[in-house]
Amino acid sequence: MAENQENVKNEEFDWEAFETKGFGEGYSKSKREELAAMYDNVATDLEEQEVVKGIVVAINDRDVVLNIGYKSDGLVPTNEFRDTPDLKVGDEVEVYVEEREDKNGELVLSRRKAKIVGAWDKIQKALDQDEIIEGLVKRRTKGGLIVDVHGVEAFLPGSQIDVKPIRDFDVFVGKKMEVKVVKINYSNDNVVVSHKVLIEKDLEKQKAEILNNLEKGQVLEGVIKNMTNFGVFIDLGGVDGLLHITDISWGRINHPEEVLKLDEKVKVVVLDFDEGKKRISLGMKQLTSHPWDSLAEGLDVGSKVKGKIVNVADYGAFLEIAPGVEGLIHVSEMSWSQHLRNPQDFINVGDELEAVVLTLDKDERKMSLGIKQLTEDPWNKKEVLTKYAVGTEHKGVVRNMTNFGLFIELEEGIDGLVHVSDLSWTKKIKHPSEFVKVGEELNVVVLELDVDNRRLALGHKQLEENPWDTFETVFTVGSKHKCTVLSKNEKGAVLELPYGIEGFAATKHLKKADDSMAEVGESLEFQVLEFSKDDKRIVLSHLHTHSKVEEAAPKKKATGGGKKKSAPKQQASSSTLGDLDALSALKTQMEDDAKGGSKKKAAPKKEEEPKAEAKKAAKKEEPKADEVKAEAKKEEAKEEEKKADDKKEDKE
Repeated sequence: MAENQENVKNEEFDWEAFETKGFGEGYSKSKREELAAMYDNVATDLEEQEVVKGIVVAINDRDVVLNIGYKSDGLVPTNEFRDTPDLKVGDEVEVYVEEREDKNGELVLSRRKAKIVGAWDKIQKALDQDEIIEGLVKRRTKGGLIVDVHGVEAFLPGSQIDVKPIRDFDVFVGKKMEVKVVKINYSNDNVVVSHKVLIEKDLEKQKAEILNNLEKGQVLEGVIKNMTNFGVFIDLGGVDGLLHITDISWGRINHPEEVLKLDEKVKVVVLDFDEGKKRISLGMKQLTSHPWDSLAEGLDVGSKVKGKIVNVADYGAFLEIAPGVEGLIHVSEMSWSQHLRNPQDFINVGDELEAVVLTLDKDERKMSLGIKQLTEDPWNKKEVLTKYAVGTEHKGVVRNMTNFGLFIELEEGIDGLVHVSDLSWTKKIKHPSEFVKVGEELNVVVLELDVDNRRLALGHKQLEENPWDTFETVFTVGSKHKCTVLSKNEKGAVLELPYGIEGFAATKHLKKADDSMAEVGESLEFQVLEFSKDDKRIVLSHLHTHSKVEEAAPKKKATGGGKKKSAPKQQASSSTLGDLDALSALKTQMEDDAKGGSKKKAAPKKEEEPKAEAKKAAKKEEPKADEVKAEAKKEEAKEEEKKADDKKEDKE
């Protein structure tokens, strides 16, 4: 009974009214019966996650009803068909089967996923079969462009856009572009495409044709595609050639951008071609005549030229008198000074100046120039002989030093040498740097003048009287003086005597009364054993101040009578005020000479007598001094023999 009532209800159900609700829309009662009979015999082997074809059965504002030959129809939102506004009932479309039955028992389809799956299939096919596909450039990204290919976003690297570098990617946005798939990464859903490969194929034929017809000396037209510090690369129509910076212009340029621009069309000539490496060397300046060929006929040695300094090196500078025409100004031709200096002390890059042509070789295209020739050679001036006469005093600047002396510039081009031995009367100078520094000023006197050889011998110590003339009367043999030990070595010690001079004492003469040896820094009384004005040498002994041999010597000297006896006593004593008076007289004499008096002017008579007495006393004591020297030599010989024996024992 209940079953009969249910059948009555089904027969009475208004299917036409249900059609307005969306599901089953477009089917009549008879059609439904026909489809029901068909579905009873349909296999249920429809697979999920595959793309199938379906027929549009109905379209409303919200859904599109599709018949895919399954027991039930599927619905797809209308917004997935926005790219096909002309869609109508009966059209065939591809859809993706997401689920055969969801929780409501409905078939779930998707056209968007069907398009994605189909797009990947097409992309894979394009890669496998090397096909050309068309895409739409959607936007610019870092390093390239994003291209829509069948609904999939593919990456087009900037280096794959064209055969020449692209500097503005924005011009491609919104435009369609043919590309080839070069790489697919399914794990990251990443596709890489290239437009450059399409161009390269077209250029291969063109490139082969250019290379086959390429010859040295051939003039071609190209476009500058890249610029570097060393030159520019020029596109000759599929083949690149290098135009080196030195072949751009006859004149010097620091960078190609000074005369050329990117994307500029230029004419070039083929200088060289390597078929193996396919390298093409190009030139631009070779299309014009060399500037040396158009030099003025009147240009010759001795001519004055004007130009600009284009380069400065350690050995000189290059003056460009015309584009591509340069001359070398050697550093020795920049100044009359004989001492070479850094060229940058005279000129800098960019300076405009005048020079004189010294040598000219048009065949070799070489020229040497000079700028010192624009001024008179100071050695040729008439006043040189009088201005720098022997004995004249001058002040100059120390320019250079050597082990044997220093060079002083008295004026531009006039230099003189001061030998190391002519720096000081009293100091033993091993190197001039101990006395003065480069760049400092120094007063000198002319010792020798040789105009023909452009030489000046100068001296500094000669500005003062030779103090050794006075020391000869103060440090007589046998005289005693308080000295300080400055340094010691195996042979002996260097002593500092009064008035800042130095003397020497052998090791055995350093022995004190208590048998100990004098040490560095000690101040003791020493006796003069030897004095040499010519060698500036004073030999002394502390041993003789307390030995019995030395005590007997003064007694014998004292036996003499008359005035001659007084001089040795004064000389044998320690340095006294009388010695200072002698040096004071020397100082006074030097001051008088500085005021214009003769350097050989005699000292006051009061000072002559002590000097004469000293000389007489010295002559009188000469035999005794010889005895002392002989005795000293014997002792030194014994000492040397002893040292030799000690060394022999050490070896054994």
